[in-house]
Amino acid sequence: MENPIIIFGAKSLGITALEIFQQNQALVYCFLDDDAALHGEVIGNISVYGATDNEGFTKLIGKKCDAFVALDNLKLKQNIISFLLETRNVMPVNAIHPKSYVSENATLGHGNLICAGATLSAISQLGSHCIMGVNSVIDSNSVIGDFVQIGSNSVISSDVAIADGAFIGAGVTIISGIKIGKNARIGAGSVVMADVKASQTVFGVPAVEIKK
Repeated sequence: MENPIIIFGAKSLGITALEIFQQNQALVYCFLDDDAALHGEVIGNISVYGATDNEGFTKLIGKKCDAFVALDNLKLKQNIISFLLETRNVMPVNAIHPKSYVSENATLGHGNLICAGATLSAISQLGSHCIMGVNSVIDSNSVIGDFVQIGSNSVISSDVAIADGAFIGAGVTIISGIKIGKNARIGAGSVVMADVKASQTVFGVPAVEIKK
């Protein structure tokens, strides 16, 4: 990456992204975070300069800096990405750990966080603004939408389709051919053997719906 990177979010995801960029020899310019208690703090030799709407720094994006959004709050993350696209005409960069594996025959979007040991297999597709946790696997010919979070040590088998906004907890196994609907949630350690509807929450071995 030629330009330094501004990371939106200075908590755990931001720190993970910082480590990935530093291991890739990419320069991080600063953090921006809405938690005022973090302003002025130094994390891994990188300063938290202000809130995510600090125009003094956001105006640099697209000119002198690139951006990465590392936030747990999905709505805030979506709002910042919309701002970057509409106001700065910039798509966030990917943060890909050097000890992950991304097949040359996989399709990869933008703004993704791919942690150490993660595998994106051949002819699989990963959308934009997703998180692949440590040692997670997306097997061949699976299609993952945007804003999907896949927890550490989860295995997405071949020919799986996961729609936008789905959350897959740690240690989940999704067997081949399953479809996961938009904004669905899969509890940690579950084995998913049947399709999951949009906004449905499932848990267990095999995974069953959790009634709200």
